[in-house]
Amino acid sequence: MPLDLLVTSPQLRARQTADLVAAGRAQALVDDSFAECDYGDWSGAALSELATEPAWETVQWLPSAAQFPQGETMAQMAHRATHGVQHLVRSHPDAVVWVVSHGDVIKAILADALGLHLDHFQRIVVDTASLSVVHYTPRRPFVERINDTGTIRLARKPDEKGSDAVVGGRTSQ
Repeated sequence: MPLDLLVTSPQLRARQTADLVAAGRAQALVDDSFAECDYGDWSGAALSELATEPAWETVQWLPSAAQFPQGETMAQMAHRATHGVQHLVRSHPDAVVWVVSHGDVIKAILADALGLHLDHFQRIVVDTASLSVVHYTPRRPFVERINDTGTIRLARKPDEKGSDAVVGGRTSQ
């Protein structure tokens, strides 16, 4: 796949992934716009622990109002990430730009490109090492891929109910 510019979050695991993506084709530019959300006191805690926190429900159902203790808000993270993308699009209008980042950051960028409010971004699935593609044009973005891992996945979490349909070789839930 073409690669004109590679941009990465400053976190080590993102920079390591960017090195693998680059494969000698480009050097990664580190950009704080794509840093993981600052989860403050929640950083490093297990999700099973955090799920018992009173603020967990807000993070899941009303992320635009979520404030992490001693960290940033989800809205702040989404704002810096979407503005980071807009800056890249303006400064490299004809380039194929790869951004290596983190799940919540990528979901916030995708939600923005889809015209979704931040409160709906938890509906988007972004797996580790997946590829999502947004084609930005002067009029609007076009989301071409979301969470492409090269495999079709029909698994769902144990607490989820609903039906799955395979349409044209892809899954929709």
